[in-house]
Amino acid sequence: MPTFPKAAHDAVRDETLRANLRHATHTIRDKRARAVAELDDWAELREAGRRIKDHTLRHLDRYLLQLEEAVTAAGGTVHWAADADEANRIVADLVKATGETEVVKVKSMATQEIGLNEALAAEGIRAYETDLAELIVQLGDDRPSHILVPAIHRNRAEIRDVFRSEMARWGRPAPDDLTDTPAELAEAARLHLREKFLRARVGISGANFMVAETGTLVVVESEGNGRMCLTLPETLISVVGIEKVVPTWRDLEVFLQTLPRSSTAERMNPYTSMWTGTTDGDGPESFHLVLLDAGRTDVLADATGRQALRCIRCSACLNVCPVYERAGGHAYGSVYPGPIGAILTPQLRGTASEIDASLPYASSLCGACYEVCPVAIDIPEVLVHLRERVAGQGGPGHRLERAAVRAAGWVLDRPGVLAAGERLAARTRGLHPKNPPGAGAWTGSRDLPEVPAEPFREWWRKNRS
Repeated sequence: MPTFPKAAHDAVRDETLRANLRHATHTIRDKRARAVAELDDWAELREAGRRIKDHTLRHLDRYLLQLEEAVTAAGGTVHWAADADEANRIVADLVKATGETEVVKVKSMATQEIGLNEALAAEGIRAYETDLAELIVQLGDDRPSHILVPAIHRNRAEIRDVFRSEMARWGRPAPDDLTDTPAELAEAARLHLREKFLRARVGISGANFMVAETGTLVVVESEGNGRMCLTLPETLISVVGIEKVVPTWRDLEVFLQTLPRSSTAERMNPYTSMWTGTTDGDGPESFHLVLLDAGRTDVLADATGRQALRCIRCSACLNVCPVYERAGGHAYGSVYPGPIGAILTPQLRGTASEIDASLPYASSLCGACYEVCPVAIDIPEVLVHLRERVAGQGGPGHRLERAAVRAAGWVLDRPGVLAAGERLAARTRGLHPKNPPGAGAWTGSRDLPEVPAEPFREWWRKNRS
């Protein structure tokens, strides 16, 4: 993947992409604002969510062990995965043990993060995405562009064309006379997926939350595909990041109010599925929970950066971000796009690569993301914190930046030198270049401020009396 500036440079010139993003994000955020305004205690719920998450992260070891004990007591099996490779190996072995070569999946960002579909394919196992937007992405050999609406970059005509050309390759073909009306597109997807639901014996899911006190997992969704994946297969495998745990059902109640309104602008998700272990004669006969670390404990060790682990994946920050609206999700080079991706991905993967080092700069620091976050993640604070880390490790551009800051510090420590420099800059203002060396990243999209004709120090001496 190219760095964010390079990817965004191309994305902002795609007029269709920008139109799709602008229409979708403005629609979602306007609906969200109305849904949130219905609650007089939204600020209190937001603060409660922040405190619950911070408390849980401070005591994560205790709550994860409590969760493991509860899941095991309810008939499930818990597996611990330190990284993506270990998680993929665990899941692949579990599927192969059933003798199956196909699985159905609930939309899961954790499995996208670790590249599970590709890992299963390498083992001869085909994974079918069942979320409508994820289905569109999979059929189009595409990548998700949004947390809530992975196919947000596609319009209806593009989706119709993908269904017509690709559905037959994956199963039941689309009708020959398929149009781009939403009802017909949804019906084509429904018929295509129904045969997979009824045939599959293994389901793979993530989870929005895990309740430590009972070992209960929770998935919220709007289409019903999750309910089918979670109840029909004989074996259910859930891959969940360790930060998704909450201590009690009372804590869960807070998030079941804030997540729907912040994500889909609904008072309650149409489908809220909960399961605890296994039950004879009802649902899967075998349940496996894979608890995924993959860099999360490293994030936890950073007092400033750890607030990114509060995230409940509502996507509200994406829908208000002026940068995301113009660049789209693909420019971030990660399954986590937008403002939350700009702070979460560099912490999970590190900042050694150029793409990850560029992500903390993919922001105007306007603060809109913080204002809408239902768990009060101060994304601008973390962005600045990560920029400091990237600058500290050096690299192209940052060595010059560090030298400039050191030079500025030397001058600012010497008032006489500073005053002489101000006078010289004012008297030579007509000779200043519009694009000085080393400032191309700034002057490529904005003008340098003009030096005043008279330094403030001189003006003050003349006018202070």
